Amino acid sequence: MKFFRNISYKKNIAYLFSCAIFFVMSSCEEDLTKAGGKQSKNFPSQIINNANIIQRDSGFVTMRAKAPIIEKYELIDSPYTVARKGIDIQFFDKKKPKVPGTIKAKYARIFEYKKFYEAKGNVRITTNEGQKFAMQSIFWDQRKKRIYTRDTVYVTMEDGSTLVGANGMTAKDDFSEYVFYQNSGDFTTSKLSEKQK
Repeated sequence: MKFFRNISYKKNIAYLFSCAIFFVMSSCEEDLTKAGGKQSKNFPSQIINNANIIQRDSGFVTMRAKAPIIEKYELIDSPYTVARKGIDIQFFDKKKPKVPGTIKAKYARIFEYKKFYEAKGNVRITTNEGQKFAMQSIFWDQRKKRIYTRDTVYVTMEDGSTLVGANGMTAKDDFSEYVFYQNSGDFTTSKLSEKQK
């Protein structure tokens, strides 16, 4: 009788021990899946080296962009595209298709769903009318068709006159009109007299 009791006792211990191992293993697996779900997804899903991008509208080239590297971050809540090593953009107007405007910057980021763009670092913009803008950063809200910056903006007009917006500017995205804050400048007398008429 004692022999049978020892065997059944040992079987019960072995059964309990195997159950304990099962629960420990399953809880470890559960922890691993939870930990995997918390991992960062903020890494590029696409990388384009020596990018040369052309955008068209009804066959007409509206933009050409060149960048040493472009990274797309698509696996996060607010996807974006970034050009960390600079970007050089030409934009074309149907009124003057042979004279593109340009934007150059050391860094650019595009939030495609929000239609929001930012450029930073030695930003240089030349319109197809010949106006040149220089600032350290600029933001473009494509939905509102507005461009703005809080940086000091230096503008050289096509006739050589200059203007400084000490506290930034806002503008239509085609630069047909703009407002400078705390501006000063050097305009020719003929230019001023034309505006007074």
